[in-house]
Amino acid sequence: MPRALWSLLDDRPRIQVVLTRAAGRQQFVRDLMADTGGGSARATFEMVLDENDCLMCGGKRLTSVQIGGSISRSFPIYRVRIQIPQLGFNGPVSVAGVPTSPSLDGIACFRFLKRFTYGNFGDHGQFGIEI
Repeated sequence: MPRALWSLLDDRPRIQVVLTRAAGRQQFVRDLMADTGGGSARATFEMVLDENDCLMCGGKRLTSVQIGGSISRSFPIYRVRIQIPQLGFNGPVSVAGVPTSPSLDGIACFRFLKRFTYGNFGDHGQFGIEI
């Protein structure tokens, strides 16, 4: 099974995703905090990213969602294509676009993480996902 591992960042689990700019096809990497407490399995979004990233990647606006907690208010939901090259993952994900991401470059929420097997796989200094 393909597995992707990343070192902890500021002692927090993270995953890296690749976004592709709509104009010019330039790719860039974003570090997302892996947060199993971020949203539920039925949440309308799988990730939280800076809204500018959503727009820069040609994200299609779908709807809005009310988010509670430290960023409590309504935010737009976009369909954004992301990649995780180590896993061969390349597909659309529903993303809540916020003015400024609250942690790292964004958050990979529980709904996204549950697509994979995830954990430290025996290394307390890393976090990973596998298909």
